[in-house]
Amino acid sequence: MADFSDTLSPDHIAMMTKQPVFFVATAASDARINLSPKGYDAFRVLSPNRVAYLDLGGSGNETHAHLLADGRITIMFCNFQQPALILRIYGHGKPVLPQDAEWEGLAESFILLPGTRQIFDIVVESVQTSCGWGVPLMEMQQERQTLKKAHRNSDPSEWAAKHGMRLSSIDGLPVTPTDRYIAGEQQD
Repeated sequence: MADFSDTLSPDHIAMMTKQPVFFVATAASDARINLSPKGYDAFRVLSPNRVAYLDLGGSGNETHAHLLADGRITIMFCNFQQPALILRIYGHGKPVLPQDAEWEGLAESFILLPGTRQIFDIVVESVQTSCGWGVPLMEMQQERQTLKKAHRNSDPSEWAAKHGMRLSSIDGLPVTPTDRYIAGEQQD
């Protein structure tokens, strides 16, 4: 049975902070639904009704495009340990880029990773929990270092030309251009 609340509780927050992965879903009219796994130490609860996550450059920028077009976002956490639990955050979000006025305030909540492209700032509208009985018990072995290593070893101008300046999603939705990304201030 699902339970809904308007904000994140201390129990919700405790469960989320223990998870090594979360999933982000967005959509826009006449576009594909985007669903992406996220790892690293990239998620923050800013208040019971506001969360954010650090986004590294990768294969696309669909979340950014969808949030500009529609704003809706769902974030899902699965407890891969006990007790079985799935938690979904439904809300509206926006991308915050390094050149934006809000960047400094948001960025201080994170350890910036190589390849940081933006932070997604999300207003929590509702929280749903459900049993999670179908989710397997699993243990994390380690984080993959490949993405951070690729960013750390790349030339920032070449990376920005290839990834940072994408002006549209795979469905042609516009993306706000950025000429900056964080090139590895934090070493592992």
